[in-house]
Order: sequence, then C-alpha cells, then structure tokens
Amino acid sequence: MAELSGGPQWERKTLEKLLFNTLKEQKLKRRWSIFFKLLFFAILVSFLILLWPNSANLPNSAKAKAHIGLIDIRGTIDDSAPASADNIIEGIQNAFEDKNTQAVILRINSPGGSPVQATQIYQEIRYLRTQHPAIKVYAVCDDLCASAAYYIASASDDIYASPSSLVGSIGVLMNGFGFVDTMKKVGVQRRLLTAGDHKGFLDPFSPEKVDEKQIAERMIKEVHEQFINAVKNGRGNRLKENPELFSGLAWTGEEALSLGLIDGFGDLTTLSRVLKKKNIVDYTVKPGLLQQLSDRVGASFAEKISAQLGITPHGFQ
Repeated sequence: MAELSGGPQWERKTLEKLLFNTLKEQKLKRRWSIFFKLLFFAILVSFLILLWPNSANLPNSAKAKAHIGLIDIRGTIDDSAPASADNIIEGIQNAFEDKNTQAVILRINSPGGSPVQATQIYQEIRYLRTQHPAIKVYAVCDDLCASAAYYIASASDDIYASPSSLVGSIGVLMNGFGFVDTMKKVGVQRRLLTAGDHKGFLDPFSPEKVDEKQIAERMIKEVHEQFINAVKNGRGNRLKENPELFSGLAWTGEEALSLGLIDGFGDLTTLSRVLKKKNIVDYTVKPGLLQQLSDRVGASFAEKISAQLGITPHGFQ
C-alpha cells in the first residue's frame, strides 16, 4: 500500500527531473550553438582579413625608428596588376609621409608595361622629391629593369643594379597579328561595319591600311619621345652619347654603367649598408590572398596560351 500511495509523487518527481534535464540540455545546446556561431564568425573575419589587400607591412617597432622605406615593383606594370600605378603610388606616398623615413628604395624586377601607368608613377616620384628634398629616392634593379620599369627608375636620385642585370630597353612597340590569309584558306569571310573611317583601326581580320600604319607609327613615336625626355630629365648629364641608347636595346649592368643609365652596382643589402640604416620598413601595397591566387592562376593560364601560340609578352619597349 505504501508503494501505491507514493506512486503519484514518484511520477511527479520523475517528470520534474526529466523536464529539468531537458531544459539543461536545451541550455547546453544553445550555448554550444552560440559558441560555434562565434567561432564561425571569428574564422570568417580572419579569412576576410587575409583576403583583404594589405596596404603595407608596417611593424610599429620598425616605424618608430629612423628607417629606409622599401617599395617593391615586380612583374608587369599594369592597372590590373599588383604593380599598378595606384598601388605603387600609395606605397611611395606612405613612405614619404612617415616622419621617420630617411630614404626610399624602389626595388625593381619588371619587364615593363603600360606607359600611362609608368608616367603616373614617374610624375608622383618627382613631385614627392620636391616636397621632401631631405628624402632621397634610390632605384635598385634586380634581374630586369626594362622599358616602363626603367622609366620609373629614372625618376629616382640614383639607380643601382647588378653587373648581370638587364637594364634599359628605352623604346616603344605596338604589336598584333594579321589573319587575312588564314581566313581565306579556311573560307571565313570578315563582316565589319563601322561608322567612322578608322573605327576598325588595325583590325587583325582586315587587310592592313597604309594610312593606319602611318598613324600607328606616329603614335608610338610620340610616346617614345615622351619616354626619352623623361629619362633625360631624370638622368641629366650622366647619360653618355650613344646612337643606340634610345633604340630599345637592353643592356647588362656593366654596359648600363658605362652609358650612364645606372650610377653603380648594388642591391638592397649593400645600399642599406652604404646609407648606414639597417632598419627597413616595407611599404609595398600587397594584394589580398584571393587576388594573389587569382593572379597566379591567370598568369599560369596566360603563359600556357602564349607558349602554344608562340607569343612573347612585351610591354613598353
């Protein structure tokens, strides 16, 4: 009889215990849910930070001391590449604006690229030099400092390279293809409608026009003259007289020194020793991780296509 009379109380206690355990599990689940959501959010934020373009690698301890500001110029100079005018100019401006920057070094390894981008960078360097006369700008050439890359280097106070670096290539080219005969062989007819006599300027699928060829030659000659004047303004009387100096030829570091295209041999390490400043701060604007991966995939694809077609990429040469 005692067991029967205690039945309802036992059931009530059991139900209370079950309800308590259920509530406890729900609270625990909510806590774990909140934890995983926060963890996911933290991972997402960290990932976005990695993907976000990095304006510069600026350790505070380094910035607080007198230092050399370094800007890397690598690869093709193009508005959609890491070595774009926007990125390079931002890095140079950041270096000049820091009160502890004692000198700026442009470390260059580039075959050239856009004349417009190079001109923008050149002009900004020249302007900043006038605004900050106490800060000298040095260009250090690695493997290659050609074409538009040399255009930029000529804006600096002094240029250094390795004896085996390739320097110069002061010229301009405009290249393309003509597929007219190929189209005839495969039976393809070109249908091009234009409003304007030269709207189809240098169309690769149409026969070459003499007057358009002359226009193109005049254009690249004008750009070449701009290039030559920029180099002369930058290098001054250091340039030696040589009929092939502005022919588009690239020179070894040794030849470049004798022609006045560079001021001596050296690299980042040796130049920092000469300047007696071991502290170097990298102001290079670097693309985010996603952009870097995209650039590598794109570059690899372009190289394969170029190899298949037998195309050698050229810049401002």
